[in-house]
Amino acid sequence: MFDLTGKVAVVTGASQGIGEAIARGLAKQGAKVYVTGATSIEKCKKVTDSINAQGGCAIPVVCDLSKPDAAKEMHRLTGDADILVLNASVQFRKGWQNITEEEIDTQLTVNFKASFQAIQEYEPYMAQNKWGRIVTVGSVQQYRPHKDMAIYAASKCAQMSLVKNLAKQVAADGVTINNLSPGVIATPRNTDALADKEYAQKVLAGIPAGYAGVSEDMVGAALLLCSDEGRYITGTDLVVDGGMSL
Repeated sequence: MFDLTGKVAVVTGASQGIGEAIARGLAKQGAKVYVTGATSIEKCKKVTDSINAQGGCAIPVVCDLSKPDAAKEMHRLTGDADILVLNASVQFRKGWQNITEEEIDTQLTVNFKASFQAIQEYEPYMAQNKWGRIVTVGSVQQYRPHKDMAIYAASKCAQMSLVKNLAKQVAADGVTINNLSPGVIATPRNTDALADKEYAQKVLAGIPAGYAGVSEDMVGAALLLCSDEGRYITGTDLVVDGGMSL
């Protein structure tokens, strides 16, 4: 099950957290994985070295998705792929009245525009081969937007709308496009927030499961959406959040 031998995967934002866990999961199932990050080749290489040491096949790539033509550059660096996991995102925790224009543009560019442009770059090869898997990583904030992350939450809703729209158009080509929405996950991005005991207690009280997830909790869902076993799933949002969105 979930055999990805011979497949090539590109995972954005894979130098840590959820992206790293998904990259490791894909490599373990036999895929050749491009581990991409925004700025640090050292962080990407640390992940790929670990994957390769365990018998996998991974290659580090640096590409800042906030820059113009970033999707084209990423495609140039990786070549075509069978699997595209769009995990990279940016968020700024600020009250909505204090968000700057630059912060708005950065979040919309990385979280939405770059996803769309990457799909434009990689999907034609998948369609040609009549097999492709595209997974965007969303957020429980599509359902429960955080008061201090209005633009981040909105960008994830826009991405989900894109998934539904494009999935209908490429399904006949053997390409699936789905969204994977994590809840509260104990990643480096959330370390400081969850270290505040009072704040963490409030957050956990809103999760029926009663605890924050870890990055590895996303891997099983990602493998389903990236494999032959998920061939009949497209245009959906697979929420992995311990019940937080209920």
